[in-house]
Amino acid sequence: MALNAAQKAQMESGKGFIAALDQSGGSTPKALSLYGVEPSDYNGDAEMFQAMHDMRARIILADAFTSEKVIGAILFERTMDGEINGKPVAQLLWEDRGVVPFLKIDKGLEDEANGVQVLKPMPELDGLLSRAAQAGIFGTKERSVIHAADEAGIEAVVAQQFDVARQVCAAGLVPIIEPEVNIQSQTKAEAEEMLASALMRHVETLTADQIVMLKLTLPEKAGIYDALADHANVLRVVALSGGYSTDEACARLGRNTKMIASFSRALTEGLNVKMTDDGFNAALGANIGKIYDASVA
Repeated sequence: MALNAAQKAQMESGKGFIAALDQSGGSTPKALSLYGVEPSDYNGDAEMFQAMHDMRARIILADAFTSEKVIGAILFERTMDGEINGKPVAQLLWEDRGVVPFLKIDKGLEDEANGVQVLKPMPELDGLLSRAAQAGIFGTKERSVIHAADEAGIEAVVAQQFDVARQVCAAGLVPIIEPEVNIQSQTKAEAEEMLASALMRHVETLTADQIVMLKLTLPEKAGIYDALADHANVLRVVALSGGYSTDEACARLGRNTKMIASFSRALTEGLNVKMTDDGFNAALGANIGKIYDASVA
């Protein structure tokens, strides 16, 4: 299956950032709580996920959420399977907002070993990728975590990520490889040096038609991932906020000129379910403007 040429061009050179709207089961209660929806406000998983869907729909339909500044959005599986205003979400994103849709495909993390957490097995991945392609999804995202500068651990994370990436490419989609480096790590800078080297080694093994994206923690050494951003097999390098405040994340992003943002918590900072539509749109618009400015700096 050939990639959508317009979507590929937008992801390769479009000005803006990727919105991460992919909080899953484990992170949903915290995300809702920050939005002003407490566990006492919903009963069971179905109501919790509906509240999350309502929040995401409000963001996607907001005035500022268009391809003028938001060039892509990462969805949770339930969101992909849902609808907004009677239209499948991925279809609405692209047709009505001009935003390229991605899908989070990982099923969580294994326990830490060798200073890292690798992906849990994904035995049903081929079926999910097929559904995603049918739904109009452009690419996927899969997240591992690196806690320490351990060569063996980092190699295990990167090797696994590229195995998954090849499976995603074979399904006609573009994988976002996300080996997050924990911002609390005592050896963060050293881990990032090892990660940059490991990523380049594995990128060099890709065939010409295997195109990937990278989603990486904002690094201690500015520009450390520039060579990866310039590689023919890498469509774009995007940055995760990783727990930094919006201001800190944007300041760090501004020093890494070949990365654009793919923020989650920073995007929704200060939003509240009780806001009027005007207040909500203004607050979200301010966040989008700040992240956009840092992405195109």
